[in-house]
Amino acid sequence: MTLEDERKLVEQAKSDPEAFGRLYDDNYSKIYGYILKRVASVDIAQDITAETFIKALKNIGKFKWQNISFSYWLYRISANEIATFYRKKKVTVSLDFITEPNSGSDILNDIVVAQKELENHRDFMEIKKQITKLSIKYQEVIALRFFENMAINEIGKVLNKKEGTIKSLLHRGLEQLRKLMPPNAD
Repeated sequence: MTLEDERKLVEQAKSDPEAFGRLYDDNYSKIYGYILKRVASVDIAQDITAETFIKALKNIGKFKWQNISFSYWLYRISANEIATFYRKKKVTVSLDFITEPNSGSDILNDIVVAQKELENHRDFMEIKKQITKLSIKYQEVIALRFFENMAINEIGKVLNKKEGTIKSLLHRGLEQLRKLMPPNAD
């Protein structure tokens, strides 16, 4: 979908729940994947993903198009929800507004596969464990850069920060992460 098509769909979604459903279908997998990589728990990732889309639905009327993908706004909401989760160590959500995507994929099967992949990657889990010890600002830039493969300028758009700030946060976060990693961890 082009940015112009996406802009039109976002404008339509402000008054048409079906249009929001298309935005949900188009973005659910990548937002869920990002959150799952950040929290390493299927249940928590489902809750935070649901909360992300509930907040997006409730606030779609306030969304202002800035010639960047709608998904950046969703990443920003999800990053805030993850930060809230880590601050409170709990997530309270209502799933009343969200239904399963109509993409035709078997979501439950995808979740089981994702959970198995996480359990089978000890290195990932060790790094994830160490990342959670970092400040949220470092967790966000590291996750967006390495888990979502975003460029520095894209991370800046998601977090609403300048590229120089993102580079600095990334550098400092990686330095702290290196110090936290146990010896001989590759």
